[in-house]
Amino acid sequence: MIDSLLQLTSVTKSFGAVRALKGVSFDLRAGEVHALLGENGAGKSTLIKVITGAHQPDGGTIDINGQRVAHLTPAAAHKLGIACIYQQPALFPDLTVAENIGVRLEKVRSFARVDWPSRRARAAQLLQRIGAKVSPDAEVRSLSMPEQQLVEIACALGAGARIVIMDEPTASLTQKEVELLFAVVRELRASGVGVIYISHRLEEIFALADRVTVLRDGESVRTRKVGRAGCPQPAAARVDASERRGEDTAPYLTESELIKLMVGREVSSIFPPAESEPGDVVLSLKNLGCTANGVKNITLDVHAGEVLGLAGLVGAGRTELARVLFGLTPADAGEIILNGQRVTITSPQEAVAHGIAYVPEDRRRHGVILEMPISHNLTMAIHNRLFPGAWLRFGAERTLALDSIRDLDVRTSCPEAPGGSLSGGNQQKVSLARWLATKPKLLILDEPTQGVDVGAKSEIHKIIRRLAAEGMAVLMISSDLPEVLGMSDRIAVMRGGTITAMLPGKSDAHDVMAAALGNSAVAADVRRL
Repeated sequence: MIDSLLQLTSVTKSFGAVRALKGVSFDLRAGEVHALLGENGAGKSTLIKVITGAHQPDGGTIDINGQRVAHLTPAAAHKLGIACIYQQPALFPDLTVAENIGVRLEKVRSFARVDWPSRRARAAQLLQRIGAKVSPDAEVRSLSMPEQQLVEIACALGAGARIVIMDEPTASLTQKEVELLFAVVRELRASGVGVIYISHRLEEIFALADRVTVLRDGESVRTRKVGRAGCPQPAAARVDASERRGEDTAPYLTESELIKLMVGREVSSIFPPAESEPGDVVLSLKNLGCTANGVKNITLDVHAGEVLGLAGLVGAGRTELARVLFGLTPADAGEIILNGQRVTITSPQEAVAHGIAYVPEDRRRHGVILEMPISHNLTMAIHNRLFPGAWLRFGAERTLALDSIRDLDVRTSCPEAPGGSLSGGNQQKVSLARWLATKPKLLILDEPTQGVDVGAKSEIHKIIRRLAAEGMAVLMISSDLPEVLGMSDRIAVMRGGTITAMLPGKSDAHDVMAAALGNSAVAADVRRL
């Protein structure tokens, strides 16, 4: 018999007139990774909050370890072995690793003295169990993001968690760090822990998950088996075993089927084709360099109506180049030529004045102010134009906001709603719309679709292509190689702070990665296209 750790049946949850969950059913077994997918706004976050006791469901039932739970609270969920590891770990940065683990796991006793040797030993044991090479005496603020996530996992195991929820755990990790996290997830599965894994990166689902449940518009659309890479199973054996359990006997899920389940339609063209030929050179860089952030000897042209992809590994200098162009870390060598005129950019204000807009990578820190109304977010970059002489013209602001919302199809109830009420994809649209309001000639996009679902990603790609068709020059930085290959008219590959190759947009992925890794044969074949 299957060991069921968690069973949700017909769970509903409403917030006023908004029905966030409309009868969702979901189950988790011991020793499996069950992926939970859906577009932003599909109900994933609400469902997780129900499972962890942060929200009380309006209807339906929850069974944990075979027992019906009538009123689940965060404290009760913790005692029942449920732990959630979020994208941003909830640790005390000024305490050591051992102290953070101790705070989570040790019972509070009046006038009791801390047994420091035992605390350190317990922390070391838990860290060793998951293969984390982290010192119990290290301050958390000194740890990298993946190391902090490993500390969170150690806390969960120390608390005896059998149900571990991971919400976008790899969003800010390098490939090497992702592989380390995957190894830990597989160890958890092997030890009988059930893992609920949430990610927008479909390749991770096919690498890790045993099953996937897709949510759409607050409903559980389908639960299907996933064929993990390197773990083939004969079709007959799969069907026979599934039939004995009374489950879906369909073959393993494919990526195209998964996308269709998520968005409710075929996404046949995630990467829309170019609609026009590149025009005149808008930006020309000649041996550009910045000692402060390691950018050096950048020679590059970006044309009107062109999407120039900037590829490379983490630390290659892509974001650093964008910061130089936007005046955040001004260049100290070389030339910047805009529309045929040599310019000096020493601040973002000067960059905007010269027609440069920059949508940064971290939209929560630098893109959208979550507590601020959408209308204010949309007009922040043009206050001087919108409010001349310090007169507040809220009617004009609202009109402009409504136009931007309509133009980019931002899904919101009204312009006065807070930025934090939007899904990730719609937050990204607001961040983009703010800079489009400045009417730029050069648009720099740093990871424009990071952390958004496949449907929103397709919409953002169409917006980028439309802007290029209207004559805008677009410099797009992306760590998503299929996105770089599918969206770029040309691809500039960076390594060590400089450009190692210039390749056509439809280049082979191997050529891009070879240049990013410093393959001399590809680097020698630099083509200025």
